[in-house]
Amino acid sequence: MTTMTLKLPEALNRQIEFVAKKRGRSKSHIVREALEQTLGEIRKGDENISCYDLVADLVGKGSGPRDLSTNPKYMEGFGR
Repeated sequence: MTTMTLKLPEALNRQIEFVAKKRGRSKSHIVREALEQTLGEIRKGDENISCYDLVADLVGKGSGPRDLSTNPKYMEGFGR
């Protein structure tokens, strides 16, 4: 999990503390839950989301031949 530091208005911090105490959860859990809910709603409303958008953080992480889709030598023996 990645750590993020941010500045909050005191009133918002008090709200987070109140909810965390009420639910018996950590402040981090409450903030993560709120972010997931908000970002999930944004994602649902975006009908133009592409496959690339969903895997953008993975692009360029793998390795392999650069001509895999165009070089016929990689198809030799395929399907046998």
